[in-house]
Amino acid sequence: MATKSSGSKIFRWFWYGVIGSVVLFLLMLGLAALGVFGKMPSFEEVENPNSALATEVYSSDGVLIGKYYYENRSTSSFEEIPALIRNCLTATEDIRFYDHSGIDFWGTFRAIVKTALGHQEGGSTITQQLAKNLYKRPENPGMFETLGSKFKEWVIAIKLERRYTKDEILNLYLQTVEFSQNSFGIKSASRTYFNKTVDSLKVEEAAVLVGMLKGSTLYNPKRNPNNSLNRRNTVLGQMLKEEYLTQSQFDSIKKIPIKLSYVSPDHNDGIATYFRENLRLELMKWCKEHPKPDGTPYNIYKDGLRVYTSINSKMQTYAEAAVQQHMMQLQDEFNKSYKKSTPWGKNEKYIQDAMKQSARWHTMKNRGASDDSILLSFKTKIPMTVFSYRGEIDTVMTPYDSIKYYKYFLHCGFMAMDPTTGYVLAWVGGINHHYFQFDHVNINSKRQVGSTIKPILYTVAIDNGYSPCLEVPNERVVFEDFQNWSPENSDNKYGGSLTLYQGLAGSVNCLSAYLMKQIGPQPMIDLARRMGISSPMDPYPSICLGVPDISVYEMTGAYSVFANKGVYSQPQYLLRITDNKGSLIQEFTGKRSEVISEQVSYVMTRMLQNVVNYGTAQRLRFKYNLTAEIGGKTGTTQNNTDGWFMGITPQIAAGCWVGGDDRIIRFRSMFYGQGASMALPVYALFLKACYADKSLNISPTATFPVPEGDLGIETNCGNYRESRGTKDYIFGKE
Repeated sequence: MATKSSGSKIFRWFWYGVIGSVVLFLLMLGLAALGVFGKMPSFEEVENPNSALATEVYSSDGVLIGKYYYENRSTSSFEEIPALIRNCLTATEDIRFYDHSGIDFWGTFRAIVKTALGHQEGGSTITQQLAKNLYKRPENPGMFETLGSKFKEWVIAIKLERRYTKDEILNLYLQTVEFSQNSFGIKSASRTYFNKTVDSLKVEEAAVLVGMLKGSTLYNPKRNPNNSLNRRNTVLGQMLKEEYLTQSQFDSIKKIPIKLSYVSPDHNDGIATYFRENLRLELMKWCKEHPKPDGTPYNIYKDGLRVYTSINSKMQTYAEAAVQQHMMQLQDEFNKSYKKSTPWGKNEKYIQDAMKQSARWHTMKNRGASDDSILLSFKTKIPMTVFSYRGEIDTVMTPYDSIKYYKYFLHCGFMAMDPTTGYVLAWVGGINHHYFQFDHVNINSKRQVGSTIKPILYTVAIDNGYSPCLEVPNERVVFEDFQNWSPENSDNKYGGSLTLYQGLAGSVNCLSAYLMKQIGPQPMIDLARRMGISSPMDPYPSICLGVPDISVYEMTGAYSVFANKGVYSQPQYLLRITDNKGSLIQEFTGKRSEVISEQVSYVMTRMLQNVVNYGTAQRLRFKYNLTAEIGGKTGTTQNNTDGWFMGITPQIAAGCWVGGDDRIIRFRSMFYGQGASMALPVYALFLKACYADKSLNISPTATFPVPEGDLGIETNCGNYRESRGTKDYIFGKE
């Protein structure tokens, strides 16, 4: 009887325990729902979970070229997630996902038992993990907070199951999970690790990503490839177990090595880095000025905007390749020219001033360090990684020497646009955004433009009735009202007469000075303003030689006038912005205005073509074998400080500047220091690549359209000579 009584008591206490546990569990759920363990999300918040979504930037040809984010997260629809991913996920993380209501009690009980036996195992369902991802636990929680958070997640999971279908929960989960490398969501992870859309993933690739959910760093295929491979095969084993794979498929796939096609989500990597940063600053301003329907401002880091630009991804790639190819070769020549000296000579103060302007100096100064201790740190060797064109170099040098090292580098700004639409096609602000973040295309980046400004002066002359066949004495001109300023020719050769054709083709300073004295500076400034140049231009005769500081952005826009029948199309790169669902928020249009007549514009294209055919830009023909109709102008500033080239075709206007960040950094001689050597090759390499890619429809046989009717300007120098009764016509071809 005692035995029977004892058994009954144990049985009774067992059920007391079971019922008590259930009651306690339900009580804890109720307390969690009431907010005892912390504020619970409302039904509205559950229906609209607030996940930060990255803003995506697209090229005109539909390529995702960059993102702005706190978390690199992209939305995806359920239709975008293939069955392969869903099967892989449920087989590994929650095989009863489609059977439970948010909480898998059997799975939870099993996890508790196994944990008690010393075998760590998670019991959270996909829905619970989603709740955890959406509504974060407090940092550094205690035991009570951890337990309370668990019950909160259970309640949220139940709410999620009530509000969403299973497929919606699965899709939402795949958007919120972290895959390391600052990639959130399956869509971003697929792009980061395999450079693919989700629906293009193979089984073995999907298994790698799903395997990372157990530990995004531990099983990161880039950082821990062996761990990742083992985990991937475990995932494949689960798919075999759940009959998503056959034995033969499993045996074959598990032998395949992990092959990544890694695309870094770092803002300094990828294409159009300088352009994306310029665009980011513009979008930040746009967000402040354009509130959402609820009155709050848009946030490019959270609202998942989609930004569509005019950049062509292929042309951008060609432009960056052209800059890298030429600048690497040019840098080698520059370094050779200073093999036994420095560009700053014995002026050590130049480096000392740079040191005192550095972030390191200011940081240490703000911490209260003395000048002597800061200088000591600058003169102490430390390990560092430095930029080179042939890859990063791990080295040991002093910060002081690193300043000298980086001062040697020449820099470049290149922009190409469609002269008809104004759409910016390519934007390369420098040689490497990670190490040199100053953008040399941006309108705020200005350098002396040299002779590239001369076509604006010549345009004023043509617009005022001058013929390009007008012959002008090649003699120095004196400006008595400006302290007898008298510019020299770069080759110091004088005598005879030259036509305006020849003067522009050979970039002869005396002819520019002659026109300036006839016309005066103000008409040239007025025309420059109508051509989109807003940079300061003081009304002095010296502007005819290009002393103003102007940006690549402005100069390229100005030259587009010549290729667009005299119409200025303001460079435009932002086309439209939509929300993360694709609904249009704003569409952008560029400004258009007629600057000069079609006839004057056509004459200028002929004059600019002569620069390429017979003048300072001839190497486009004999070195780069470009046979298309191309107009252009080289520019070189005093002491070879700045090298420029501006080029136009019927379909592309482009501009390039090359020089040192500081004007003291320059070539010793004109051979490499002229615009034809420093900047023109970038344009040539870019144009050759565009012509070679037939998909771009940039035709080497395109021609500048001839205006209908009489030009009203004599461009045939034979006829012009005959009408003037002169016999000393020099320029044999027009």
